[in-house]
Amino acid sequence: MTVVAIIAQGMMGAGVGRRLHENGAEVRTLLSGRSAKSAERARAAGMQPAADQQALLAGADFFLSILPPSEAEALARQLVPTLKTLDRKPVYVDCNAVSPQTAIHIAKAVAPSGADFVDAGIIGGPPRPGYSPTIYASGPTAGQTAVLRDWGIDWRVIDGPIGAASALKMSYAGITKGTTAIACAMLLGAARFGCGEALIAELTESQPEMLARFGQGIPRMYDKAYRWVAEMQEISDFLEQNPPSHDIYAAVARLYEYIATAYDEKQPGPDNAIKALDRVLGYAKR
Repeated sequence: MTVVAIIAQGMMGAGVGRRLHENGAEVRTLLSGRSAKSAERARAAGMQPAADQQALLAGADFFLSILPPSEAEALARQLVPTLKTLDRKPVYVDCNAVSPQTAIHIAKAVAPSGADFVDAGIIGGPPRPGYSPTIYASGPTAGQTAVLRDWGIDWRVIDGPIGAASALKMSYAGITKGTTAIACAMLLGAARFGCGEALIAELTESQPEMLARFGQGIPRMYDKAYRWVAEMQEISDFLEQNPPSHDIYAAVARLYEYIATAYDEKQPGPDNAIKALDRVLGYAKR
């Protein structure tokens, strides 16, 4: 039986854990310090709680790190002492939305443990019936992870060094989430200056497919905006060699922070960004 250890038990981590468990893998996780909601997600996904890091990693074939990007490197450093003690070490697979530069830093952090390191990037949402996100893997030892295709995950090994899979994730997310941010910025501008209804009418006539995509995608973004902030910051770092592009995504991160604040209703009155976006998008339903 393939044994996979996963930290942590967010929507994606628990979703991947559930899919692996449903297809016959043994899935372990560590619940110390996690919330009651995380523990419930892990239980529902069939993830077995380990008593400590040793119990989590001993005998595991793979370790999948699926965390907010800001926590990825710290977790790697935290696990290295335990990994060093193991005669047979799991392949350390970093699946986080980090820049290729950060992925290389994490690989260097893991290296003293002696565990093989694989860079991975997840494109899509958590697994659900009939659907799997695509997980791309790269690096010299990425071929070892190809077997995860047999456990219900759309796992694809690409030819490239550590950082290639993360660069693919950054590029894709920069396009999809970047265009959502641009649409939000323009809808908020239109709302402020009283032309929201006219803008929606024009988009309905000249760009109906674009309007339909934003009409569905923008409201679904609201409760995720806080998580997208760090991801946009990683994309900004990814583009550090091109200062204008770097600056674009630093600003996009601030926009998503602004929207996250509005979603938490910390922005009062009619200037609340969520209310303004909903008001303008609502013109398409008339």
